[in-house]
Amino acid sequence: MNWEQLLSLKRQGDTAKRLRKEQDDTRLGFEVDYDRIIFSAAFRSLQDKTQVIPLSKTDFVHTRLTHSLEVSVVGRSLGRLVGKKIIEKHPYLQEVHGFHMNDFGAIVAAASLAHDIGNPPFGHSGEKAIGEYFSIGPGLKFKAQLTDKQWQDLIDFEGNANGFSVLTGNRPGIEGGLRISYATLGAFMKYPKESLPKKPTKNISDKKYGFFQADKDFFQEVAADLGLIRNKSGNDIGFERHPLAYLVEAADDICYTIIDFEDGINLGLVSEDYALEYLIKLVQGNIDTDKYKTLETREDRISYLRALAINTLINDAVRVFLENEEAILQGKFPYALTDKSKYKAQMDDIIQLSVQKIYRSREVIDKELKGYQIIHTLLDKFITAYNNRAEGKKTQYDQLLLQILPEKHLIEKESLYGRLLHICHFISLLTDGNALLYYQNITGLK
Repeated sequence: MNWEQLLSLKRQGDTAKRLRKEQDDTRLGFEVDYDRIIFSAAFRSLQDKTQVIPLSKTDFVHTRLTHSLEVSVVGRSLGRLVGKKIIEKHPYLQEVHGFHMNDFGAIVAAASLAHDIGNPPFGHSGEKAIGEYFSIGPGLKFKAQLTDKQWQDLIDFEGNANGFSVLTGNRPGIEGGLRISYATLGAFMKYPKESLPKKPTKNISDKKYGFFQADKDFFQEVAADLGLIRNKSGNDIGFERHPLAYLVEAADDICYTIIDFEDGINLGLVSEDYALEYLIKLVQGNIDTDKYKTLETREDRISYLRALAINTLINDAVRVFLENEEAILQGKFPYALTDKSKYKAQMDDIIQLSVQKIYRSREVIDKELKGYQIIHTLLDKFITAYNNRAEGKKTQYDQLLLQILPEKHLIEKESLYGRLLHICHFISLLTDGNALLYYQNITGLK
């Protein structure tokens, strides 16, 4: 892979080439990506989607929105630090093509901003709830009518693949979705493969999948334009990662490791003594002890250590990337950057404690259970109504249900797979609160 191709400014539907040296630096294409994402309805809905605590009304607990903004800030720093060294190492990128170090930061910031845009309500349990509706629930009856890969899309419903649909999906009058640059889409694509074969290797890019069968053709167009390295044979589609996808992943890993931990502390799920012990192990070489002693509140002490920890992990992720740049460009780096961090043991300790004290807390489990019930009910009701309409068997109840669908989701889908995926997509875009409201209205509980 080569950087000048990987930094493509092309957008879906372009007929002419976009050259970096012809860009207006006051309105750079990669920064337009950021703007389009942040003004989108799908991004706005993240303000009421779970990060750790579902349906939490506690003001200091992160939502998907605040998490995404923080990941974007960390991603921008990672991109700029890497970009500075890449431009120094490959000066032709600036001298011939006009690229700047901030371009790397803009791409990673935009992709990081969108990294959770396809996640359904109620956190990762929302993905599991959709998948299990089909694998062991009422949706199992559709299996025989779908191809293996279409079926896998549904039983392993994946927020990353759904995010690609959000960013690129067509609907009448809106061609190409948000029309994001291919460079940003490449950085967004952490898992550039289809749903089958499932986890064919231990390569980090094979851990999950990144596009639905409905989006396969355009995904391949983006990969070809960027010059991604194909790593699957026959009819299976898969590629090595865009190098900047490693930085997007690192930004997310850094933020959820440290900031979910901070949420647990603020909620009282993790004691301050535990927190200080774990965080100090991570940043002990960088603490200004005189400053630290002046901090009187728990919140200030934790905030100070959190900032130090994030900065420490950013610098280390940059080091790992730059040391392995050649292998990454050759598609021969099958790890997350944090897997090779010198702080991996400390990060693993924090994650393990978070699992015990936060992710498995009674509050989280109780609300995830409610999320399962809500999502399964919505899927069952809307899939039945949508299919009955398509098959000419629509009842008055179906008609009433379809009337409460947002107008943009009333479009016709000819295939069963298209209809099932369409309803999953609609439910995935609901906020936690809106999903609850639909559920209460449909079941008569409100």
